[in-house]
Amino acid sequence: MSRRNPLRDPRDRRLPRIAGPCSIVLFGITGDLARKKLIPAIYDLANRGLLPPGFALVGFAREDPGGRSFDDLVEQAARDGARTPWRETVWRRLSAGIRFVPGDFDDDAAWHRLTATLAELDRTQGTGGNHAFYLSIPPGLFPVVVDQIQRHGLASEDEGWRRVVIEKPFGHDLASARALNAAVEPVFDRHNVFRIDHYLGKETVQNILAFRFANQLFEPMWNSHYVDHVQITMAEDIGIGTRAGYYDQIGAARDVIQNHLLQLMALVAMEEPVSFNAESLRIEKQKILANARPAPRLDLHTARGQYVGGWAGGTQVRGYLQEEGIASTSTTETYAAVRIDVATRRWAGVPFYLRAGKRLGRRVTEVAVVFKRAPHQPFSSHDVEELGQNVVVMRIQPDEGLTLRLGSKVPGSAMEIRDVSMDFAYGGAFVESSPEAYERLILDVLLGDPPLFPQVEEVELSWKILDPVIAHWTKQKTIDTYTAGTWGPASADAMLRRDGRSWRRP
Repeated sequence: MSRRNPLRDPRDRRLPRIAGPCSIVLFGITGDLARKKLIPAIYDLANRGLLPPGFALVGFAREDPGGRSFDDLVEQAARDGARTPWRETVWRRLSAGIRFVPGDFDDDAAWHRLTATLAELDRTQGTGGNHAFYLSIPPGLFPVVVDQIQRHGLASEDEGWRRVVIEKPFGHDLASARALNAAVEPVFDRHNVFRIDHYLGKETVQNILAFRFANQLFEPMWNSHYVDHVQITMAEDIGIGTRAGYYDQIGAARDVIQNHLLQLMALVAMEEPVSFNAESLRIEKQKILANARPAPRLDLHTARGQYVGGWAGGTQVRGYLQEEGIASTSTTETYAAVRIDVATRRWAGVPFYLRAGKRLGRRVTEVAVVFKRAPHQPFSSHDVEELGQNVVVMRIQPDEGLTLRLGSKVPGSAMEIRDVSMDFAYGGAFVESSPEAYERLILDVLLGDPPLFPQVEEVELSWKILDPVIAHWTKQKTIDTYTAGTWGPASADAMLRRDGRSWRRP
């Protein structure tokens, strides 16, 4: 059986989507994200034949690579993280276009070196003046770098295209998000600003659209007449690791709910777009976010907590306040849950429950659409005592696929009904391997193809939804706790019980 390229041009199955001559300037290339995700993704794109001969990678960082040569650091990162087989010929071709510019972001001399390096690559590698600036740096440095790009004329498109890639978080509230946009958009045209939410690059997230709009079976029931509620879960079994300095300033709600989970909600709830181009998708997602708001009683329909020491994965682990770099008085949440109501004709009265947390029972991200019970069942209560509600579960990670839970008769002479599950798994259904999310997103940046990137309106609307929740929590003096390895604080369970519901156990 032939293996097709999973990043091929969707308009022609025979043609891969190959970027034209260009370079990526990677700010913060010695950081964790660059080494663990971005460099391996670039190698894999090259190995799949999706980068042109005229491609270059320029690293800009204010620290040297820890005594190692820059070339060695990049090669080791590519070897360690590559998902495709290692091929020396591919690496030699790719490494011929790799450069490193050391210096601080406010160092004009370093920026002069960067400008000269890009001019040299245009001549020697044939990058054609096409350059993408990838900001793999803390958000507080975005305005500094963007200002330097403008001051040194690097945003000018006189001789090619120029694009900027911004990693989340897009601010820490609505005001800071607007300030960030005010710093970026005068320098780069809106269509040249790519805000990375790596979840949107996952095949299983994109499959939400395929599941809904390529199949007639469920769409007629995708509304308040049939759906009881929706649960969106992103659970991690790990702690904060080495991210204390970042995480303690952010918390679970800002880190995950504001971007990943609200984007998932918008994809689940949106109306059918007229096409899958960027503008059509943006319009429909924006309608949902504009009409979504937290439930009115934030004291009853939100929950937050911190993990304390316990057992996770058979290992005893410490609590959040004992993690290195965390103050003993911190009230930052490692678990967050909120009920969101969507005031549209389709979803009126259907709550969306979003939850995210660290040190939970297992690692899983899923969307569960829970349907109402049948209005009339011609069975005795004994016949259906083990029967729950029909559920469609879209598994984003790690066991990518889809599960449908429905009632079925138990074999035997009696009419006994019990829940059964029908499963679809990506790994068992397709011979194509799924590209890593960053592969897809980086290639889309180089192609100038923006459907998977949230636009400024979506970012600001998401903060409008979350800001009241954060403000409510800020007024509280205490925070609930939960034992590592469990599924969150008791207040999260109480939140759903008040609505006559309960959390799914993934």
